[in-house]
Amino acid sequence: MKHDPRAIQDLKSRLNIADIVKRYVSLKNAGGRLVGLCPFHNEKTASFGVNPEKGFFHCFGCQASGDVIDFYCRINGLDFREGLEQLALETGITLAEFRPNPQEEHARKLRQAAGEMHAYARDYFRDCLRAEAGAPARDYLYRRGVSAEMVERFQLGYSPPDWQGLEDCLKRRGYRTQDAVAAGLLSQGDGRVWDRFRGRLMFPIHEVSGKVVAFGGRVMGEGEPKYLNSADSPVYKKGEHLYGLNQARPYFSKSKEVLLTEGYLDVIALHQHGFPETCGVLGTALTGPQVKRLTGFCQHVTLVFDGDPAGEKAALRSAQMLLAQGASCRVVLLPQGEDADSLLKAGGPEAFRNCLDNAREGLDFCLATVRRIRSSKEVVDWALAFLDEMHADGLKAALLTKLAHGLSLAEHELRQLVAGRQGRQVAGRQAGSAGSAGQEGQAGAGQAVGQRSSGAGRPPKAASGPAKKDAEVLEFAIRAPGYIPALEGLNVFTVLATDRARAFWKLLAQFGQYDVLPYLDERQKSFWGKCASKQALTDQEAANWFEDITAHVARSGYEGRKRGLIEAMRDARDRGDGQEEQRLASALNDLLWRHS
Repeated sequence: MKHDPRAIQDLKSRLNIADIVKRYVSLKNAGGRLVGLCPFHNEKTASFGVNPEKGFFHCFGCQASGDVIDFYCRINGLDFREGLEQLALETGITLAEFRPNPQEEHARKLRQAAGEMHAYARDYFRDCLRAEAGAPARDYLYRRGVSAEMVERFQLGYSPPDWQGLEDCLKRRGYRTQDAVAAGLLSQGDGRVWDRFRGRLMFPIHEVSGKVVAFGGRVMGEGEPKYLNSADSPVYKKGEHLYGLNQARPYFSKSKEVLLTEGYLDVIALHQHGFPETCGVLGTALTGPQVKRLTGFCQHVTLVFDGDPAGEKAALRSAQMLLAQGASCRVVLLPQGEDADSLLKAGGPEAFRNCLDNAREGLDFCLATVRRIRSSKEVVDWALAFLDEMHADGLKAALLTKLAHGLSLAEHELRQLVAGRQGRQVAGRQAGSAGSAGQEGQAGAGQAVGQRSSGAGRPPKAASGPAKKDAEVLEFAIRAPGYIPALEGLNVFTVLATDRARAFWKLLAQFGQYDVLPYLDERQKSFWGKCASKQALTDQEAANWFEDITAHVARSGYEGRKRGLIEAMRDARDRGDGQEEQRLASALNDLLWRHS
């Protein structure tokens, strides 16, 4: 999306990042910095810092970084545009200055229309539940013990068996049939269009902000499928949302944990019986986007699954995903033949609390389950795949030891297997990509920079390789933005070795140190935050560092000219052009003499 930087800066100028972060994180003053426990990964020692003066946050544990808009979007599971719209409402700023291209504007209008139609559909289904035609659904809710309070909290409704009831409702509101089909509310085939949901108890699926983005429909008697969920649409993508997250979110700060289960009615039953910190997966196995969204609110998750083999398998995979993201996790397998709803009906809240009291720590559950259901070779393969999912080196190192001990494997052998596996993966990527220098740049710009000592103000001599040198140049530009025009004057762009570093430099040169964040990707933001969080350079340190970069630019120019002359000489020799070869040799000798 194209947007006016002035509109973003106007918004950020009216927001104090510390005030926004304090809504979700307890911050303390520590040596002029605001620090707290990171809301994006599990930690016991605060590594999350906020810099109100410069308007950014950075976590030294998981490397999350960004400005106030990034934080708000990440913690609320919103995309950039949604975060801007909500923050703009808070500050009273209009987003009229934003200029999307025609394709983006068309997509935005589809999303807006789909969101509005889902809101009208929710109201239509709720009206149907209250009407005479909704008697079967009301009777079903009564038999299932769902209270009137829960019906209202979760905005339950009823879709009558009419084939065009919702379509006619939306037409009266002025919406086109084809847009309602695209929104997933109507179905189409064989030249006909009909209501997707008919004769079902309706469960609206909400975005965190409270907007309805999809529905789940349950038959109340015989019929297949038992549950019918919305298909992907402009406002809904399967595997990204969690049922009841909007209703559960206010209770996370008090409970300090999330209960994650399966089934709409299980979620509602847990809310009704005093466990409002509950949400549920939506008809699929737990996904990466769901984990990211969930752990943005709370790092302690208790999985509540049925005790049958399918539930055990789902719990194993879900616990593995949560642990790989650094979240703490417990697992509750309900008694055989019970789900949360039936257990609560039979034994009340105490029966469920007993299950919570006997919950197993997530890693212990995984290890015990894997040892029991898999062969020795499968156990090793599972451990290696599990470690592959972890991107934080510290977390991987800590869990590797626990995995080896818990699976009765020799730790040094497991480390060798991991190292060999990583080596093969790197070799495969290099063989499959001609742009290996660009990959080096990604690794260097994201990882190599934190090795600098702050005392001398010069890059350490141990740093080598084009990617690391690129990272040093970019770090200097971030920590000493006043030198950016001088670096431009040196034409430092020409000596950057990787495409990723050159792209990063263009953004820094265009927007400067603090206005660049909205245009960086996650890895770039992480690198930026790590650099910007370091102690400010003294004037002498900055001057020394600039001198070193100046020398690097000169050396690179010399080396480039030398390589060019040598290659040209080789070409002249291959062509049999002795006169040109002699001229180039003379130029090379002159170059070598001047730099000797």
